[in-house]
Amino acid sequence: MALRALWLFKHDPEAGGAVLFSRHYPTVELRAETFNGATHVPVPSDSAFLKALLFELRLVGDQVFVEHRDTCTRISHSSVHSVATDAGDLWPVLAFHKSGLIYACLPLVEGPLEPRPPLLTVSGLSQGLALLLGIMEYISPSRKNEAEMSTKIGQLRYLLIQACPLGTPLNTNIRSLNSSFQDIQETPVDKDQPAWRSSSYKGKPQVNVCITEKVKCMQYDQRDVVDTWQVYGAVNCKCDIEGSAPKVTLTLNLPTNGPPLQDVVIHHCVTSVDPAMLMSFSAQPLDDSVFTGPYKFPFIPPSDSFNLCYYTSQVPVPPILGCYQLVEEGSQIKITVNLKLHESIKNSFEYCEARIPFFNRGPIAQLEYKVSYGQLDLSREKSLLVWVIGQKFPKSLEVSLTGTMSFGTAGKEHPTDYVCTGNTAYVKLHFRIPDFTLTGCYVDQHSIQISVPGKPKITASRELISSDYYLWNSKAPAPTVYRPSLD
Repeated sequence: MALRALWLFKHDPEAGGAVLFSRHYPTVELRAETFNGATHVPVPSDSAFLKALLFELRLVGDQVFVEHRDTCTRISHSSVHSVATDAGDLWPVLAFHKSGLIYACLPLVEGPLEPRPPLLTVSGLSQGLALLLGIMEYISPSRKNEAEMSTKIGQLRYLLIQACPLGTPLNTNIRSLNSSFQDIQETPVDKDQPAWRSSSYKGKPQVNVCITEKVKCMQYDQRDVVDTWQVYGAVNCKCDIEGSAPKVTLTLNLPTNGPPLQDVVIHHCVTSVDPAMLMSFSAQPLDDSVFTGPYKFPFIPPSDSFNLCYYTSQVPVPPILGCYQLVEEGSQIKITVNLKLHESIKNSFEYCEARIPFFNRGPIAQLEYKVSYGQLDLSREKSLLVWVIGQKFPKSLEVSLTGTMSFGTAGKEHPTDYVCTGNTAYVKLHFRIPDFTLTGCYVDQHSIQISVPGKPKITASRELISSDYYLWNSKAPAPTVYRPSLD
């Protein structure tokens, strides 16, 4: 959701209209040209737009009947208008007239404008309206005091840098940003301070680093289909450090023979990096020349939390191996689920559960089951089994579930899925392992270097989280990412 332009006009029935404030967003306008294609209508000049808008709102020329504006078949019950310009009809213009002032904006429509999409599908309308109401709440108390209102309108441009950066409304409460404007005006600009450090920190220095790896997996337990798994990592940092441009150096380490990091994408605050780090791609086979670290990142941190880098890695095995079998026998269904935690994985979970949905069927009417470990719960709508394994696998690292069930008549409230028809079904695993990464990647707290006096408090953590971790029924065909040809 974004805005192409935003205006504040003054209207006097005798003196006419005047432009008090306008803000155009060229980057959003370029997006509009791409989305709208041949139906794109450019934003006219402020004076031309004001003239056309006053006519559309019937604030001028209301004594003359104009068919396209005044016909009884065109009755508007909202503040969304189509404004006729020399280049065509500009839509959807969000505008309203209040106490002699006209508040208007033009939201971005992410698609063709003909035929016009339903208003509910234009996400920028609600945000644009909230922003206009926030501006009205900020401006209105000074409406009768010309000097005060002029001062507030002069501040509006700076406030919108915070409230609507690059045309994206983030904070519609403009009044709450008033004090921030004072800070902007009074704080001297340091020529060495980069643009991404918007504010300065005062206090004891501290650095928080968290490595989050997510593992996606598709397991089929079929001879002619290859199982796939992928690891995606992100290194999040929050550096509370005094100074306009403090320098920090952080190093990521891997264990001996650990899989190298690939497809590394770094934040723009990183000042230099080993080129070999950026030349390792997962699309290419690994060889002896691949960069294996250490992965050193010198950077000037932003004021807020940010992701220092992203990466992928080709790990040899998924953390949990499993197979799922679902077979129909008459009116009953028999299921078997076997899971095994790989011995290299830390056996300490924050949570671990397997969810077994039953699409395109009625509620589970009868259920008999046996679990070797954990407990099995039935959802309220009786269409989902939740196998709660808990925080540890048993010493054998293997668990199993068998069950037999029958179903009642399906109703509208029961889940459907066009992919999972018949015996095509899956088990989805959900788990989180704290203080562990599948690649073994970690941050050495003692290697973090900070160019500020004092001893900073450094906190480093890591975690492994499941993401789209599926076990497909091996007794039925399943959607596959890769299926080799059979000769």
